Amino acid sequence: MSEKKNIPTDGFALPEKNKANHNDELLFVNKKLSQQIEERKKRAAELIIANIELAYQNKEKENRAAELVIANTELAYQNKEKEKRAAELVIANTELAYQNQEKEKRAAELVIANAELTFQNKEKEKRATELILTNNELEAFTYISSHHLQEPLRKIQVFTDRINTDEHQNLTEKGKFYLERIEVAASHMQGLINDLLTYSRTNVTEKKFENVSINEVINKVIKDLSEEIDLKKAIVKVSGNCSAYIIPSQFHQLICNLISNSLKFSKQGEIPHITIESIYTKQKTKNLPSSSDYCHITISDNGIGFEQQFESRVFEMFQQLHSRAEYKGTGIGLTIAKKIVENHQGIITATGKLNHGAKFDIYIPVL
Repeated sequence: MSEKKNIPTDGFALPEKNKANHNDELLFVNKKLSQQIEERKKRAAELIIANIELAYQNKEKENRAAELVIANTELAYQNKEKEKRAAELVIANTELAYQNQEKEKRAAELVIANAELTFQNKEKEKRATELILTNNELEAFTYISSHHLQEPLRKIQVFTDRINTDEHQNLTEKGKFYLERIEVAASHMQGLINDLLTYSRTNVTEKKFENVSINEVINKVIKDLSEEIDLKKAIVKVSGNCSAYIIPSQFHQLICNLISNSLKFSKQGEIPHITIESIYTKQKTKNLPSSSDYCHITISDNGIGFEQQFESRVFEMFQQLHSRAEYKGTGIGLTIAKKIVENHQGIITATGKLNHGAKFDIYIPVL
């Protein structure tokens, strides 16, 4: 083989020593470059991590910013609400101050009114005491007077009876007429005295209340008046059934007076129809306390009745709306009825129409 010769490409030959140095430098540079590349890779990785962390922090900041916006909005709303409440509180305080002033005025007026009321109550107590004394004196006077009147009346009745028995044939027609009028007057006076005694007893009798069935009282009255009822051929219809705390003797008198009234003022030639109903009810008139239960008793008839203008007068003492010659009576029966109802803390009203009957409504507290 022929020997290969190194011929420089550029026309010059490089020394071997320079080549070696150059290679060493190149290796060093490459090594240095590799180190730099590695460092750059580390920095790039760190930068990626830092960017990720920065992105996360930016998102957190955005979240916080959004939350802060919401919080600021809520705070602004709360501030507005506080301002409203503050304005309302100012108005409320102003109103409260006004109300306090009004209360002070009312309190001052109330003090004056209480003083006036105290004075009036004292005056009423004085008048009530005076009225009680007057009523007691009047009741005693009525009771004693009625008792004392009985004796001369009995003598009148005895002597008229003797004249009728022993001297009747000796009397002229005019004398017989006068004697008959004396007997009628004595009989009327006897009824008047009896009714006055009954009225006075409604005040002085011991008021012992018992829980009694109203129908029991009504049925007993009907039994006691059976002769008068049969004589008139009256029809008495009883319905309902209440029980209430009443004074039995007085209530018997009350029902008796009202049924007797219906029998007395019945129409001639017409069968009397008397309807009695008792039911439980609440307050139906302003004159009654609304908190109580009541026994409402209605007694109505088909008698001659009375004109409506006399509805408030039928209970007055000695009030007679019809001729005494046609209908005997003293005008005290309904006064006694009203007094008995008042003794039971109730009320009684009368309604009627001439020739169309009468109706009595009684309200008695159940307790």
